[in-house]
Amino acid sequence: MKYINKLFELGCFSRRDVVSLTGNEQAAHSLLHDYLKAGYIERIRRDLYTAISFEAKQPVANRFMIATHIAEDACVSFHSAFEYYGYANQVFYEVYVTTTHRFSDFNYDGIAYTRVSPRIETGTVINNAGIRITDPERTVVDSIYAFEKVGGLEELLRCLDLIPSLRSEKITLYLDEYGLAHLYQRTGFILMHFSEQLGLEKSFFDYCQSRIPTTKKYLYSEKDSFSRDFILHKEWRLFAPGNILAIVNKGGD
Repeated sequence: MKYINKLFELGCFSRRDVVSLTGNEQAAHSLLHDYLKAGYIERIRRDLYTAISFEAKQPVANRFMIATHIAEDACVSFHSAFEYYGYANQVFYEVYVTTTHRFSDFNYDGIAYTRVSPRIETGTVINNAGIRITDPERTVVDSIYAFEKVGGLEELLRCLDLIPSLRSEKITLYLDEYGLAHLYQRTGFILMHFSEQLGLEKSFFDYCQSRIPTTKKYLYSEKDSFSRDFILHKEWRLFAPGNILAIVNKGGD
């Protein structure tokens, strides 16, 4: 029990952390063996552990802390980031973990941890609790790029409706880093419907329009059954629902 309070403070830890705590490999090996056997800690996955609360008999580390400790650059992203910020309409039993480090997706304590390879390098922050996460602007851009990782268009729109404001200069930075013409197109079109609420200036949308492709595109796959009802939004050269906010109001795609 000598080190249990320190493990509670760490919440989530690796063997290397325990070696630093005890001072040598043998002592770390013994501590891990004894504490696992006693139920003081649990193995989350290979070389990743959490302390177990004596009172609640539950892991001390929450899903966001676990995600952060999977790799040195691991960060909470996509719908999971919206959940952390309190901007999600639904709670998923899956955490998206963006990292360059390859790991096999796994489950722990009823939560699935899913790896996503990063498309860009900037836009992550570490909060006071030590949780690494994509900032709100990158979360929005990432989610517009990959609707499926936020539960689809309807859930994305519901998340956007909960965000009080966004920084246009940050969104522009991440769009430029992605460097995809259709992403300027989709982002400008979608965020235009929330421009007043989010505090986004006309100049931001002008910039997005200056980067859109010359060919007409679909908001999402033209093979999708819903796309047959799309109309062309000429200013964005984009086939999309006539009123995307109606998707939220009607509660369906």
